[in-house]
Amino acid sequence: MAWNFGDILDRIAPVLPAAAPALIHDGRDISWADTTRRSNNLGRALIAGGAKPGDKVAFYMRNRPEYMETLAACFKSRLVHVNINYRYNADEVHYIIDDSDAQTIIYGAEFRETILALQSRLSKVKTFVEIGDGATAPFAESYEALAVSGDGAPLGIERSPDDLLFIYTGGTTGMPKGVMWRHTDLREAQLLALRRLGPIPESLDALVAAIKIAGPGNRVLPACPLMHGTGLLTAIGCMMSGGSIVTLPGASLDASELWRAVTKHKVQSISIVGDAFAKPMLKALDEKAGAYDTSSIVSIVSSGVMWSSEVKTGLLRHIPQATLMDAFGASEALGFGSSMTTSGGESKTARFQMGELCKVFDDNDNPVEPGSGKPGIIAMGGPIPSGYYKDPVKTAATFKTIAGRRYSIPGDWCLVEKDGTLTLMGRGSVCINTAGEKVYPEEVEEALKRHPSVEDALVVGVPDEKWGLAVTAIVELSQSAPFDEAALRQHVRTSLAGYKTPKHVFQASAPLRAPNGKADYKAATDFAKQKLGLG
Repeated sequence: MAWNFGDILDRIAPVLPAAAPALIHDGRDISWADTTRRSNNLGRALIAGGAKPGDKVAFYMRNRPEYMETLAACFKSRLVHVNINYRYNADEVHYIIDDSDAQTIIYGAEFRETILALQSRLSKVKTFVEIGDGATAPFAESYEALAVSGDGAPLGIERSPDDLLFIYTGGTTGMPKGVMWRHTDLREAQLLALRRLGPIPESLDALVAAIKIAGPGNRVLPACPLMHGTGLLTAIGCMMSGGSIVTLPGASLDASELWRAVTKHKVQSISIVGDAFAKPMLKALDEKAGAYDTSSIVSIVSSGVMWSSEVKTGLLRHIPQATLMDAFGASEALGFGSSMTTSGGESKTARFQMGELCKVFDDNDNPVEPGSGKPGIIAMGGPIPSGYYKDPVKTAATFKTIAGRRYSIPGDWCLVEKDGTLTLMGRGSVCINTAGEKVYPEEVEEALKRHPSVEDALVVGVPDEKWGLAVTAIVELSQSAPFDEAALRQHVRTSLAGYKTPKHVFQASAPLRAPNGKADYKAATDFAKQKLGLG
């Protein structure tokens, strides 16, 4: 089956109740009828302004309804989504816009000064669109004016399953890269996960018929930013099922605000990024047990980073009916593996059932035998991206053909247990070679985070005359907890081999992660070098 997200939206909108909410945000309920009309108007306006199929549109905004309206408009008008991390500085923002060849920027008014400072350098950009309640910048068009101008009729254009969506990676170990997903491949990749849960509609006609009978889909809250893969793909999946996307107004995670939204809007599923989100969510429930109504929650889904078994168990104490789903994937590949935890079941950290289209290879591209104890690199052989935009060298390195089949291999290493399950070890690009031994940071980070005083931890390698690279940890401590380097090192030594024990431990002076929960290993390495006087 060939898919196009614009075609899906055109077909499902008429069979949904007009008043059913598509987008819910800070007291605003925007119906499917309004979302459809506004996104059609916006898409038509962008085309009238000169945008052509395949042109890039840069999204520079926080989580808000306009993000998904703009995405729907791009799908319908055959334009390509480009995500910008709103935490980037001006030069980093410029890099994404320039590298992607974006010709349109749609931005929140709070980022006007950054756009203004960059305007003279953005020679490729033809159209600026500003979202905000006040007066629009002189160089920009008003988002609201574009969204309300017109009759909201469908665009009536022929689309292609080859239409693209870009997801720029976080660039924690190098410059961000634009991952190119064809609509049909991304849709099929998302359906792979759904098929494991039961029968699903396998054609657009079947999807429309199912929604017509069942009505609106679930209410889903992406707690992580829409400008990163986990939040974006969660929201797309929800939208394509006729559901309601609930977004939070805060600039960063406020766990109490999240649970209030769950209570008010009867949210059924939450999307998070590991312990960076789950820990404060659990803390909020522990501090105000019974203050929130979580009875509507069916699932909490995490992807991207470690989600520890202790935190899963804690969440299930408060939400015993929920299924906790830990998904192992990347912007370059969905469906490496997954695990499900329910109340009373066994919870493990970084253990996954391998996806049916995945393989684990050694350095010589040979399959790793289950139970061999040999680490391997995981590869996805199903629907995968076309490659990285304008980067044939990195495309060839990540998207490889092995034994006649094309795989996506972003660089995640794991062990294949005797039962076929995967134990995640970490990204090879941040693997630390210390005195001839390989240390995967995630393993040491999880050991540190089991210490009662540690809220978060990152582990990096820093140059060392004796070790080559010295395992070095940077920790965030809970409030009022004393910093005791020796105690933290001893804590790790009790559960891991001696060579994995950090040679240095430093207390962080700033958050260790981006707002999407992803680790910034480059910044952590620079901080550790500075503390050690290595420049």
